[in-house]
Amino acid sequence: MKHPSTNMLSGKNLQLRAPEPSDMDLLYQWENDTTLWKASNTLIPFSRFQLEEYIMNAKQDIFAARQLRLMIDLCTDPVNPLTIGSVDLFEFDPMHLRAGVGILISEQYRKMGYAREALEILIRYSFTMLQLHQLYCNILAGNDASCSLFEHLGFIRCGVKADWNNEGESWQDEFMYQLINKHE
Repeated sequence: MKHPSTNMLSGKNLQLRAPEPSDMDLLYQWENDTTLWKASNTLIPFSRFQLEEYIMNAKQDIFAARQLRLMIDLCTDPVNPLTIGSVDLFEFDPMHLRAGVGILISEQYRKMGYAREALEILIRYSFTMLQLHQLYCNILAGNDASCSLFEHLGFIRCGVKADWNNEGESWQDEFMYQLINKHE
């Protein structure tokens, strides 16, 4: 996948970057939004101290930390980019060259193509710089927007985890998707 940009982490409208201490308030808000916990399997809130430690340790490379969080900046104003989300590589497996993918876009910036662009940048980075063989993601059944997004990017639904998530009085399936690097 060739891209005209000279920066591997940039696209037409967006740039991915490492978290900075100035991201603390946004991360604190997102990590403690209980409506998002279902998708991230979070059960308890995060303290500011925990998030500060995370940011301070974010300088570790993916091989040491086994995860990587990148902030998504909207660069319509190059002087003051606006952070609109984050994208994660998690459960990085250096032996089998794979990682899970998660993405969060602030609600007011959804359905504008930014998630797609951020994932395109992440895929390019993962396959080119990190030399990964595959990426995967897990999506709750019924999250048609996310399923459509990942399918449009070439991810293939490869499994259904039946009754995977407890919804209180019922259980919800979860879909697993994979994207294999065909350009290795």
